[in-house]
Formats: sequence, C-alpha cells, structure tokens
Amino acid sequence: MGEFADRVAERLREELAARTDREWVTEHRVGRTPVDVASPGVPTLLVELEFRRADPANNPVKIARHVSEGTLEDVVLIQVFSEYYETVSGVSSKRENAVFVGELASESLDGFSYRALDMGFTPPKRGNDPPEGWQKAIEVLAEEIA
Repeated sequence: MGEFADRVAERLREELAARTDREWVTEHRVGRTPVDVASPGVPTLLVELEFRRADPANNPVKIARHVSEGTLEDVVLIQVFSEYYETVSGVSSKRENAVFVGELASESLDGFSYRALDMGFTPPKRGNDPPEGWQKAIEVLAEEIA
C-alpha cells in the first residue's frame, strides 16, 4: 500500500491545489503525527486517507488531542474511507467507531471540526495493481472537499 497510498495522496494534493486558492502539502506533521494531505492556514485542513487501517479511530483521537492540548487550533479533519470499510451489511464497525470519535470530538472541542467522506474505490492488496478509475475517484473527492 505504501507506494499506491503515496500516489493517491499526491494526486489528491494536486487536485485540491487546482480547485482552491490554498497551498496543499503531503506528509504534513502535526507533532509526531504525519497527516496524508494538509493545507496549513486558518482553518488548517487535514485529510487522512484510510485505505485498510486496523484502527482508523486513532486518527481523529490524535488530532483532537492536539487541539485539546492547544498545540493545534482551528482545524478541520476530513477522514476519507476506502470501500474496504464497507461490508455486505453496511459500514464496518471500524469506520463507525472512527466517525463516532470524530463527531464526538467535533461537538466537544472548540476549534475542531470533523467530516467523513468516501474514497470511491477499494485499495489493492499488497502486490496488486491499482483499481481502475482511482484517478477519477480522487477528482470527485477533491471536488467534494473543495
């Protein structure tokens, strides 16, 4: 996933830069935490791309903790979930837990906003080719974020 995840983050950064008047970077650091795509400024926009993470709830927890501690202010966290988190019966509990934590933090902390979005494709397993249409899905995602 490493190389493909990097390609997706870079493509999203490019698409967001083309659609907004903000500067966008990849691998932005918030303390020791790298964020996939970010736009520093007011507000700071942080985009976490969740491909197959075992515990996606950890990302909103870490960012909310930084806001709570005062090391980060006026933040919008956009957590983007791949179709890996969709199940036959709906959305996986991993995604539900992450969204619950993000929304709870958004309601509880001044200066923290949260939004969950869909990536629009299932990421490849290690060694497999990227899914068809992933570039178009990233364009759609960038439009939604912009």
